[in-house]
Amino acid sequence: MAESTAQQVMDIRAGLSYALGAAEQAVAAAREAHAAAVTRRERVMAAANARRTKVAETLDGRIREIDDRHRRDLAAFAEAAASAADRAAPGAAGDPWDDWQPTPLDKAAELRVGRLLLPHPEPVPALVPLLDHGHVVVRGERRIGDEVVAGLLLRALGTAAPGALTITGYDPEHLGGGLARFATLAPAGVLTFVGPGGLGALLNDLVDQVRRINETVLAGEYTSLRELALATHRRPEPWRVAVLLGAGELSRPEQTQLQRLLRTGAAAGVHLIIQGMPVQAGPGIEFITATEGDRARISSAGALPVRLDGGPPQAVVAAACRRIAEAVAAGPAPVALDSLLPQQLWKESSATGLTAPLGDSPLGVPVTVTLSDYPPHALIAGPSGTGKTNLIYAWMGALAARYSPAELAFYLLDFKEGVSFARFAPGRRDPSWLPHVRLVGVNVNTDREFGLALLRFLGEELRRRADAAKRYEVTNLAELRAEDPAGSWPRIVAVVDEFQVLLAGRDAVATEAVDLLEDLARRGRSQGIHLILASQDVSGIEALWGRPALVAQFSLRIALPRARRILAETNTAAESLPRYHAVVNADSGALEANRIVRVPAAGDRERWNALQHRLWRMRPDSQGPPRLFDGDARPRLADSPDFRRLAPAEGQAPVVLLGETIDVAARSARTVLRRAPGRNLAVLGTRTEEACAVLATAARSLAAQFPPDGAAFSLLCLDQDARPAAEALRDELPDSPRMFFAADADWLLEDAANEAGATWPSDRPHFILIYAADALPGGKAAADQLRTILRQGPERRIHVLGWWRGAGLLRDALGGPSPRTDAIGAWVALDVHGSELTPYYPGATAPVWYPRPWRALHFDRSVHRGAEVIIPYGQ
Repeated sequence: MAESTAQQVMDIRAGLSYALGAAEQAVAAAREAHAAAVTRRERVMAAANARRTKVAETLDGRIREIDDRHRRDLAAFAEAAASAADRAAPGAAGDPWDDWQPTPLDKAAELRVGRLLLPHPEPVPALVPLLDHGHVVVRGERRIGDEVVAGLLLRALGTAAPGALTITGYDPEHLGGGLARFATLAPAGVLTFVGPGGLGALLNDLVDQVRRINETVLAGEYTSLRELALATHRRPEPWRVAVLLGAGELSRPEQTQLQRLLRTGAAAGVHLIIQGMPVQAGPGIEFITATEGDRARISSAGALPVRLDGGPPQAVVAAACRRIAEAVAAGPAPVALDSLLPQQLWKESSATGLTAPLGDSPLGVPVTVTLSDYPPHALIAGPSGTGKTNLIYAWMGALAARYSPAELAFYLLDFKEGVSFARFAPGRRDPSWLPHVRLVGVNVNTDREFGLALLRFLGEELRRRADAAKRYEVTNLAELRAEDPAGSWPRIVAVVDEFQVLLAGRDAVATEAVDLLEDLARRGRSQGIHLILASQDVSGIEALWGRPALVAQFSLRIALPRARRILAETNTAAESLPRYHAVVNADSGALEANRIVRVPAAGDRERWNALQHRLWRMRPDSQGPPRLFDGDARPRLADSPDFRRLAPAEGQAPVVLLGETIDVAARSARTVLRRAPGRNLAVLGTRTEEACAVLATAARSLAAQFPPDGAAFSLLCLDQDARPAAEALRDELPDSPRMFFAADADWLLEDAANEAGATWPSDRPHFILIYAADALPGGKAAADQLRTILRQGPERRIHVLGWWRGAGLLRDALGGPSPRTDAIGAWVALDVHGSELTPYYPGATAPVWYPRPWRALHFDRSVHRGAEVIIPYGQ
C-alpha cells in the first residue's frame, strides 16, 4: 500500500515532472513562437513604415507637382489674359491714366474699367465692350459710377478719330454736372446736353437716327456699320453715345423707345451708357456693379471680383478734350488729289458736256459733277477759310485730266487780292502752265473793267458760235461739232472768283456786266459756254439776286461749310459740314437734291505741280501759254506784242503807244498821229511819275518807227521833278534830240510856230514833248505860239505830246473858259475826275472815271465812242 502509494507518488512526480517538462517545453516553444512573432511583426511594421514613408514621399511629390502645375497654369492664364486684354484694348482703350494719351484706332476696341482680382501678381485688365458691340449699365454707388462713366467716355473718345464719336448727355438730377469735365467738347459739337424733361425727345431722335441709317446707309446691303466699315474701310456715320444719368420712372413710350435702342442701336452705331435706370439683362448689355474695394463686378467676368479704376484726372480729361475739339474744328484730313484722276488722261469728249468727280461721298463713292445743257452754270459759296479755292482747284484738275485742250478751255478771273490762279500761267520759278488755260486774271479787285472785258469777249465768242450754228442749221454745240469736225469748238469754262466785286456799285460797269452775264447764262448753255461764279457770301449781291431769271440759270449750287443763301432757304445742310466737305446740289438748292462730297486737298503746290507738269508735257506744239493779267504788276513796253511789231514803214502814219489796255488780249492803247487837225496828245494830271512814263512810252514807240534821222524830237521840260525822266528819255532817243528848259522855251516855240505856219509840210515829222506845259513862260506870246502849233502843226507833221497838270490848265492853254478843244484829238487822264473831262468828251456827258494809282483813262476822238482804262507802261 505504501509502495503503491509511493509508486503513485513517484508516478505523480514523474507525471508532474513530465508535465512540467512539457510545460517548460511548451513555454519555451511559446517563447520561441512569440519571439518569432515579434520578429515577424517588427519586419511587417518596418515594411509598412517603409511603404508609408514611400507613399508619403510620393504623395508629397505629386502634391508639389500639382501645385507647381497649378501655379504655372495660373501664371500662363494670367499672362494670356493680360496679353488678350492688351490686344482687345490697345492704347487709349487700356492704358493706365498716368500714361494716357488719345490714340485713334482703326476699329472699335473694348474699354478698360479696372482689373480682375486673380490669385496671381500679373494684373489682368477688366474690359467691357461698347462701341460697335452694345451698351453699358452702371449700378451701385452714384459717386463711383460717375467715375466709371467718365473713364468709359474718355477711353471711347481717345480711341475714335476726332469727330467720329459724339456724346449726348442727359443728367436731370445734377443738371449735367456728371459730364461737366467734358464741357470743352461742347463748342465743337462733340458734346450736347439735354435738359430735364428732354429724355423722350432724345430717345425719339436716336430711334430716328437708327431708322435713317438702316434705310439709307446700310440699305439692306450690310447688317451693321461695323460690317460696312470692314468692307469699305470707311465709316460714313459717327458713333453716337447717349449718357443717361438717372431719370426716375420712365413713361411707357420712353420705355418702349429705350428697349428699341437696346435691341437695335448698336448695329447703327448708337450706344447707351445708363446709370440710375432700371434695365433688364439682355444680349449686348454689359452690367457694372460700382462699389468700393474688391466687391465690384462686371457681368462678362462672372463671379470674379473686380477692382475698379479711379476716374481719369481732370488735367488728362481737359487736355484730351481740348485736342479733340481743336481737331474737330480743323476738320478731317482730306484725301489726295490723285483720287480724282482717271487711269488714262485726255480720253473724254466734251461734245455733250463736262463730267468729272469732285470728291467722294461718305460711303466712299465718287461724286460726279456735270456742266452741260442742264445744269449749265454753277454757283460756289463759302466763307473765307472753308476751302473755296481748293474746291476750284480740285474741279479744274479733274476736268483737265479728262479733257484735252481741244475739248476744254479755261478763262480764270480772281477779284480778291491774291494770286490764286497765277500757278496756271508760267512764272519765274516754274515755266510750265496748264495747257487748257487761255486767260488768267489776278489782283483785279480794283480793275473791274477787266472782268467786263472778259464778259465782252465771251459774248463775242457766243455770237461767233451762234453764227456757225445757223450756217450749219444746228441748235447746240454737240450738233455743231458733228457737222464741223475740223473746227475748233472746245467747251469754255469761265471761273470768276469773288464775282460780286464786278457787280458792286450802281455804275455803268455793273449795269453792263449784269446784262452780259444774263445773256451768257441764258444762251451760253447751248453753245458750250459755262460760268462758274464763286463768292465768300452771296447774300449781299443786289445786282444778282435782283434778277431771278439770271439766278435760275445757275442751277448747280455748291455750298461749303457755313455758306449762306446759296441753297434753298429751308436747306441748312451746309451749316454742319466739316472742313474739306461740300454740299453739291444740281437742282437750284432743293433739299432732296443734296449730295455730300469730301473734297481732296488740291491746293498743295507740290501735288498740283506734279499734275500740271504731266499735262504740260502732253500739250500740243501749237498750244502757247495763257494771257496773264496781274493788276499789281506794271507792264513793260518791251513786253508788248504791239511794240515788238513796230518797224520803220515808209508812208504810214506814226502810231503812239500809251499803255496796256485792260482787255482779254494783250493789247496796247494807241493813237495814230496822221496829218490831220487835232492829232496831238495831252496827258492830264498831277502824278509826275505816271505822266513822265506815258510821254516816255509815246516817244519810244514813235522812235521805233523811224530810222535814226527819220524824225525829229524836241523835249521841253518845265518841271524840275520831271527833269531826270526827261533827260533819261533824251539819252535813249536817236539823233540826239535837243533838250529845252524854261530859258529856251521861247526859241523852241517860235521856231515850231513858224514851221507850223509854213506852206509845205516838213520833210520829216517833228514830235514836241512838253513836260508841264501849263508852266510855259513868255506870257501871251508864248501861249499864242503854242495854240498855233496845236492847231496848225499836225497838218505840217508837227505833233505836240504835252503834259498839263490839270484839265482846267489845258482849257486855259487852248484859249479860255469855253474854247474849242478839237486841237487835242487824244488825251490820257491820270488823277483827274471824270466831271473835269466833260469839255474833251463827246456830247455833254462826263466819262465815268474814278482815279486810282497807275491807271489812266484814254480817249481818242477819231476812233473811240467812249474812253478806255489803260495801265501806263513802267519806265
